[in-house]
Amino acid sequence: MDRLPTDLSNVRRPIAEANGLPNAHYTDATVFEEEKHALLYDGWSGLAVAADVPEIGDAVPFNFLGMPLLLVRDRQNTVRVFQNICRHRGMILVAEPRKIEGAIRCPYHSWCYSTNGKLVSTPHVGGPGQNRHEGIDRNLLGLVEVRSHIWMGVVWINISGTAPDFETANAALLDRWSEFDRPLYHGGADSAFALEVNCNWKLAVENYCESYHLPWVHPGLNSYSRLEDHYHIEEEGLFSGQGTLVYRQIKDNNEKVFPDFEDLSDKWDTAAEYITAFPNVLLGVHRDHTFAIILEPQGPEKTREHVHLFYASPTTDDALRARNAKQWKEVFVEDIFVVEGMQRGRHAVSFDGGRFSPAMDGPTHLFHAWVAGRVQQRRMAAQAAE
Repeated sequence: MDRLPTDLSNVRRPIAEANGLPNAHYTDATVFEEEKHALLYDGWSGLAVAADVPEIGDAVPFNFLGMPLLLVRDRQNTVRVFQNICRHRGMILVAEPRKIEGAIRCPYHSWCYSTNGKLVSTPHVGGPGQNRHEGIDRNLLGLVEVRSHIWMGVVWINISGTAPDFETANAALLDRWSEFDRPLYHGGADSAFALEVNCNWKLAVENYCESYHLPWVHPGLNSYSRLEDHYHIEEEGLFSGQGTLVYRQIKDNNEKVFPDFEDLSDKWDTAAEYITAFPNVLLGVHRDHTFAIILEPQGPEKTREHVHLFYASPTTDDALRARNAKQWKEVFVEDIFVVEGMQRGRHAVSFDGGRFSPAMDGPTHLFHAWVAGRVQQRRMAAQAAE
């Protein structure tokens, strides 16, 4: 394509012959914009967790790739996502997290919306003291709702509105982890943290997908969950990651552990799995807790990682939760120098995207191939429309 000169022809080749994505897919603002639509707007992306709005009336604003969104738990206890703008003049409605006691009121001209998005009040819209006008049909001017779905505690959104239903689009993953399709209890403030990382968001996905780096980057983890204990997880076009046959539960000084999820199959007595649900949600499941990492792209070379831990019971030991969060944070921080180093490496003008180990890099290559396929699909659609 003349407009976006990145050659993706080698990326989708068999792994032994393929190159990784070209440098521009990590450094170039134009390509970042292209991928924003092809990968993040057109599919089911992670925005937040339902625990961000735990009570009825809670509202939290988000900036999703430049788009102002509002996460709300409405009066019927349903979590919804709206564009965070008034239908009158496009004013931002909610600037800071807060409780909606009555209606969502625009601070500009006081148009008001219910928590389910309905426009309920338009003061003086027909002139002083006249709160209605025949040209303003309130039934047609509710907040613009974004398609959303909650699974594994994550609020997933489809900005374009064109993706298949979440259950259809992610059927293979839902089936694989059907045993974890149950209430998950967020651990609270001590079970959530964010990491600021100077890299393109895709590098965080690529690193998470593979276990190849464990012996050198995570020596502590590798001391008991060794490289040879891991296996690849690959579902073309949908998700990829790794599993381990050796999961060691965290314990306190008295050998106490978290309660297990009930009625899990025997596999989970010792196993754990770590999967990226394309595009931007990294998930981990264990017999006694799960986690979700929502990657927030903040530009071609900057990402915020939002980490949340969930448990089988609404009441778990405070000190043990804090110890678990500390342990996982240490593991995730160990990865930062790697992804930031790869990001700096993408400024080497002669780098050809790199090669993959056919034995060890299958999950990462699968992600590269998915990215390339989605981008090529969008380019062909744009070309056909010209």
